[in-house]
Amino acid sequence: MTNTDAKKIVKMGSIIFLLLFIIVFGFFTSKDVIFGVKIKDVNMSVDGLPIQEGTKVVNNIIKITGNARNAINLILNNREISVDQKGNFNETIALLPGYNTINIEAKDEFGNADEKIYKLMY
Repeated sequence: MTNTDAKKIVKMGSIIFLLLFIIVFGFFTSKDVIFGVKIKDVNMSVDGLPIQEGTKVVNNIIKITGNARNAINLILNNREISVDQKGNFNETIALLPGYNTINIEAKDEFGNADEKIYKLMY
């Protein structure tokens, strides 16, 4: 192996490494655009105790928390709610007697949307 062959191998290796770095960096910086908005980590609680979807609750005031990263518009039961910069939300709602549906809709700036529906009895 001559000195020029070694230089060519180092040069090609550097170019391949740089291209690979650009591709990986581009993916991680644009993954929010690619995958859109997602509603996750939704927790419902009554008096600090967690409740599961489909259960019957004895208190009509429930607290809902979660995350909708990249959401610019978050709607809880047809009412827009605020989201912090990380996408966290925290709201308290009152249930009506009987069957209740909790609908959470999120939209991002590119038109992607996500929706979660939870059902409770009071």
